[in-house]
Amino acid sequence: MLEKKLLIELQEYVERNLFRLNFSFCESPKYSEEELCIDALPMEMEAFIKKKRKPTFSQVLFSFIDKKGASDSDIYKRAGIDRRHFSKIRSNPDYRPGKNTTIALAMALELNKNQTDQLLSTAGYSLSESDTFDLVIRFCLEKKIYSMHDVNQALDYFSLKPLAGVIE
Repeated sequence: MLEKKLLIELQEYVERNLFRLNFSFCESPKYSEEELCIDALPMEMEAFIKKKRKPTFSQVLFSFIDKKGASDSDIYKRAGIDRRHFSKIRSNPDYRPGKNTTIALAMALELNKNQTDQLLSTAGYSLSESDTFDLVIRFCLEKKIYSMHDVNQALDYFSLKPLAGVIE
C-alpha cells in the first residue's frame, strides 16, 4: 500500500511535469533523403532496412527475461497477463502488444526508465511528459515501485485505468 506521503509526492510530480511545456525548434532531419531511399530500387531498400532494423519487441522482451533469470510464468503472472496472451507474444515474433501490456511487462521485470523506454520503443510506444497516465508510470519507475497493486493504486489515485486487473 502506498503511503500518504508518497501519494502527495506523486501528486506534486504529476502537477510539476504535466504542465511543463517543452518546445524544440526545427532539428535537422535524422536521415538525408538518400538514406530514406525514397527512389531506391527494391534491393537497395532491403539493404537499408536490414542495416537499420533494431531487435523486435519479443527479442528485447525475452532478452530482458533471460538477463533477469526469471521464468516466463513468473513474468506474465506478475504482469497480470494471461498465459494465452503471453504465448501469442512468445510464438509470433511480429506481435505488438498494447501499451498497457508492455508497461505491465516492464514493471514485472522491474526495468529501469531506460530499459522501459527501450521495450516500449520496440512495440512502437513511448512515455509522454504531457499525459498523466505516463507521468504516473514514470514516477513509479523513478521510485522503483514495481508492485502491480501499488502501480494500480497510484493510477487509481488519479482515476486512471489500471494496468492489469482490478484494484483490490
